Amino acid sequence: MSAHPRVVHNRRQTITALPLYYSGHLLKKSTGEKDFKSYYGELRGESLFLYKDDTQDTYSERLELAQLKSMELDSPYQKKMPTIFTLNLPTEEVHLKMDNADTGEEWRGYILTVVNREIPAKLQLLPGQMIKLGEVLVQENCRNPKLTRPPLPPRPMHLKPQSSQMPSCFLDVTRQEAEKMLEANPENGSIILRPSAMPKNYALTLRQKTSRGPVLKNYRVTSTKSGFVIELETPVTVPSLNDVLKFFLEKTEYRLCPYVDSQPYDTHILPSSAPECVSIPSPSSVAPPKAQVAPLLRSQTKEKLPPPPHKPDEGEYVVPDDSLDHNRKLAQLGNELRKALKTRRENIYSESGQDEADAYENEADRRASWTVQCGGPKA
Repeated sequence: MSAHPRVVHNRRQTITALPLYYSGHLLKKSTGEKDFKSYYGELRGESLFLYKDDTQDTYSERLELAQLKSMELDSPYQKKMPTIFTLNLPTEEVHLKMDNADTGEEWRGYILTVVNREIPAKLQLLPGQMIKLGEVLVQENCRNPKLTRPPLPPRPMHLKPQSSQMPSCFLDVTRQEAEKMLEANPENGSIILRPSAMPKNYALTLRQKTSRGPVLKNYRVTSTKSGFVIELETPVTVPSLNDVLKFFLEKTEYRLCPYVDSQPYDTHILPSSAPECVSIPSPSSVAPPKAQVAPLLRSQTKEKLPPPPHKPDEGEYVVPDDSLDHNRKLAQLGNELRKALKTRRENIYSESGQDEADAYENEADRRASWTVQCGGPKA
């Protein structure tokens, strides 16, 4: 006879004191296993306990979810269809399968809320279920508060990562948006690197031409401490996102190219502004400098004015000073001329050896003969 569920629950609490957040039936398969095995799972704290059935007292397996890297949904959400998740743990990959899509959505909500300490943005749950998630989040933060560290100081410029480390085709879009962009604008490129639905991970969407027409494909890129893992049949690890893009380009023999948004071309040319010329002011516009002379007081100007000139009476004759000086100079000049002529005449007579009287007579005879030849003296 099986024990009562309450009894089983009390026994499990004696094994671990972790609070129970969610429980239910699920299927589990590890890497290397072909078939899923049925378990009864309990999410206690950040650990997932797996029991063979709901009556087992001790767990068969325990998965530590505190180091969970990602939780990927292998199939889209569809009601009345099984849901399969892939849990990427440091040591292995675990696949969980739920027969009901609604149950799978609840498992995903509780696991991500406990591990990431926040409720996922996109959950297809009812309002009452969202309220329970909020209560679980408060309880887990009180039970195991995360240590908050002070912000690090700014890194020096030479240590900051360069923008070239992110490929040019990285766009912050969803899977549906990336597929629409590749279908609507195939001339812009065929590869888009985008964020994954899981935090801190990436995904790659590409559009590849085949004989049956264009095909859209999506690949997961998991971020790990050792690099970025491209989730293929045989996983490939590369050191950077640029190497992720390079890997796909080489595998497709460069028939694909990164997606780059086309920039619109301008059809107008704006006239350039005229160069600034040096303005030279015209001479008329330059104001003359002002004389820096102290103003004179009226009392001082009256004292320094010269006396008015003497006005002669009506009957008084006034000889101007200029006329007296002029006559004096003329008289002096006449005396000097007479002396110069007399000296010259004496020199001439002494050189010719004649007396002044003889010279005068000769001069008179010469003038008389010249007068007779000319017809007498003029009237």
